[in-house]
Amino acid sequence: MASHSPAEPRAAAAIIVGCDFSSSPTPRKPIVLALGALEGPRVALHGLRRFDTLAAFGQWLALPGDWVGGFALPFGLPRALVAQLGWPLAWPECMRHYRGLARAQIREAFAAFCAARPAGAKFAHRATDGPAGSSPSMKWVNPPVAYMLHAGVPLLLDAGVHLPGLHDGDARRVALEAYPGLLARELIGRRSYKSDDPRRHTPERLAARADLLAGLERGDTRLGLRLAAAPPLRDALLHDASGDGLDAALCLVQAGWALRRRRLGDARYGLPADMDPLEGWIVTA
Repeated sequence: MASHSPAEPRAAAAIIVGCDFSSSPTPRKPIVLALGALEGPRVALHGLRRFDTLAAFGQWLALPGDWVGGFALPFGLPRALVAQLGWPLAWPECMRHYRGLARAQIREAFAAFCAARPAGAKFAHRATDGPAGSSPSMKWVNPPVAYMLHAGVPLLLDAGVHLPGLHDGDARRVALEAYPGLLARELIGRRSYKSDDPRRHTPERLAARADLLAGLERGDTRLGLRLAAAPPLRDALLHDASGDGLDAALCLVQAGWALRRRRLGDARYGLPADMDPLEGWIVTA
């Protein structure tokens, strides 16, 4: 079951969404949505919502509404990988093929690809990985982003949302690939601020979350946006040692930047004009 927030705005075109995604959500490790609005230079956090099944999250995505969302999962695979495996080089056909595979088949194909490559260059990368500092989208462990793509992109497609530069859908519901680590590193460098292991819920990580949250509230990033949250929501972000809520809020700020770019006339929501239409791009990278 999904938990509900009393303040879930859906009517105005200024609505933005940040999503911390899990490919295997549970009540203990749910998918977390941050829901808010862009108000000039301010990103107002209105509520958090959690989903402990993929089906419940897919139902939310399919609801009618007006939003721009940043989703923390890869939207594409490296072109070099797809070409080597002989998979379709057009994004819709590639995703259709990919969603038809079992996770074991994905793991076997990617492991064989890595085994044939030299040490230090086992994984193929997308063009966005360098500027974003992100893990290759073909990684199946630590973190399993390949499975996140496998679980998440079909939900977006089935819900009929619009993925700029990749797939034309309902222009009132716009999904962009986000990456919370990109924004977090601007504010606190490589300091660790989260862990799913209760034994690693340390005062140092709490202090890092406090510094990260304060930097977001001051607008200390190159995006020029400030996060605003009422005290109960702010406390929820600060004291969630898993960092899931804070990651959703980081994606919310990235979505706010994209919506501001759209308001300035950029139909691609800040994505580069030369983005590879097979690989996709992480917004704000």
